[in-house]
Amino acid sequence: MEHSKEPKWYVLHTFSGYENVAKENLENVVEKFGLQDRIFDIVIPEEDVIEEKNGKQKLVTRKSMPCYILIKMIYGDDLWHNITRTRGVTGFVGPKGRPLALTDEEVMKMRLEKIKVETDIAVGDNVEIIEGPLDKMIGKVVAVNLDNNQLTVAVEMFGRENKVELTFEQVHKINA
Repeated sequence: MEHSKEPKWYVLHTFSGYENVAKENLENVVEKFGLQDRIFDIVIPEEDVIEEKNGKQKLVTRKSMPCYILIKMIYGDDLWHNITRTRGVTGFVGPKGRPLALTDEEVMKMRLEKIKVETDIAVGDNVEIIEGPLDKMIGKVVAVNLDNNQLTVAVEMFGRENKVELTFEQVHKINA
């Protein structure tokens, strides 16, 4: 397999609990071998969930795909050894340990790429959260960040107002 011209997302398997170690070591490999023009991003898939402990609810970030990290790169066989020999990485996910790029649909579903979104949501609007741990909650928009496709919404949780960062896809504007 020769170099592909466009960077694509690939999945790496790691030892259990070594996701952060593998990511840090891969970042060191990129630095050491000057691979910034071939390896662009390394992500540990995470999600926010509400956990209940001792009768209290708490919003925590948890790994959504334990033992896996995602890497955006322009793949070439010359990189295979650099990546698979990195401490914490057990190999690529794909047939016979050879890398298999994620499809565009998978990349969108996992929100690995930012897409410019046109929106009519503005500060002061009421929105319903339609996805994630706060599904069906209503809140008021307090900030809009078009560059990151994010907004800050104030929702009442646990008896007080909390501000949460959401993407435009996670909310629906409510006409008052």
